[in-house]
Amino acid sequence: MIRLHKTYAGIVFALFAFAYFIILANLYCIQIKDAVFFSSLGSQQYFMHLTSMPPRAPILDRTGKQYLALNTECLSAFITPCNLKNPDTLYAFLAQHFPHAYERLQSKPDRQFMYIKRRLSPEHQGLLSLQAHPDIHLLREASRFYPIAAATPVVGLTGLDNEGLCGIEYQCNDLLMGTPTLYCLEKDARSGCFYFQKHMQSQGQEGKPIQLTIDADLQFLVDECVRKTVETFGAQEGAALVLDPDHGDILALVSYPHFDPQSGDLYDLSLVKNRPISDSYELGSVFKVFAAMAALEEGVVTPDELIDCRNTKSTVIDGRTINTVHSLGIAPFTTVVANSNNIGIAIVAQRLSEHLYEHYVRLGFGKKTGIDLPGEHKGFVNSPASWSKQSIISLSYGYEVSATLLQLGCAFCTIANGG
Repeated sequence: MIRLHKTYAGIVFALFAFAYFIILANLYCIQIKDAVFFSSLGSQQYFMHLTSMPPRAPILDRTGKQYLALNTECLSAFITPCNLKNPDTLYAFLAQHFPHAYERLQSKPDRQFMYIKRRLSPEHQGLLSLQAHPDIHLLREASRFYPIAAATPVVGLTGLDNEGLCGIEYQCNDLLMGTPTLYCLEKDARSGCFYFQKHMQSQGQEGKPIQLTIDADLQFLVDECVRKTVETFGAQEGAALVLDPDHGDILALVSYPHFDPQSGDLYDLSLVKNRPISDSYELGSVFKVFAAMAALEEGVVTPDELIDCRNTKSTVIDGRTINTVHSLGIAPFTTVVANSNNIGIAIVAQRLSEHLYEHYVRLGFGKKTGIDLPGEHKGFVNSPASWSKQSIISLSYGYEVSATLLQLGCAFCTIANGG
């Protein structure tokens, strides 16, 4: 009997010794072998990093008093699909009023968080307020407000996360956003709702305001003028710019039609296009002025030299037919230019030969102006290597050359400011 008790006691001791060994082995793994892993796991439970972005800097007009873009708040609606109280009524509501959100919810019904719609319009806010569904929550988010819709093609837009998508907002995004401040929080590991200490790891920088050369009042007035002109002539689109020839400042840069930044829905990307810099055209007879400048500078003609325009609306020069709107006989070169006579300007341009191309390039055609806006088109000037017999004639009155409205304006400023 005593021997049996000793056997049982030995077995119990062995079991306790084995358990003690297991505990020691686990402690060794936790405290020594896997110490880095468990230390990191503990830090993840108790510590978190918080990034705080500074407010996006404003964009102002040339006076520094008119805002072209400033900060505001918007409302966004969200749900927590994994914790719904009335899923049936919510699904029916979303299917009727927010079909895109309903489709996203159907594809992932167990997600932790889902936006229904961000940057709610007043109509949607009223709808959600009327519905008052317990599963739909509202969240305030940073957004941008654009007081002058006419300046949208220049100023640009920000996306849902308040980052620039186009225009100055895109071109100078980093400057406007600044840099974030990084904090380290020691938090309550169980609930995560409280924190005990907050340490700043790195100090961010505020975004820097940007002041444009655009005059807000002039931008609005020119936009109204372009809009009325487009409507009067039934055109599809229009553009205009106003330049200060002495300093090169762009006072107004208008593109119509344009996107309404307060509408909330960007349904047509062409509406954010900045036509004066992004669209290039064969501009026709306005180039006669630059052909005349080139001829005068090269000394192949004088202002009062008489040019035989043959008193006809159509003639043949070197086997090429040239048509003009108004016939002109023998007239001074200044009269040829004033009457926009194709025949007279073509006769003079032939004396220039390849020098005409050189002067067009010197005026800035065929290359970008370098404006600080995205999407600028460089235009085109047909080089002498690709010329046909028609090319020198076509170039003299604005064909085989394409330019943006900004390039054209800059070239005319050369005349206005005396070169």
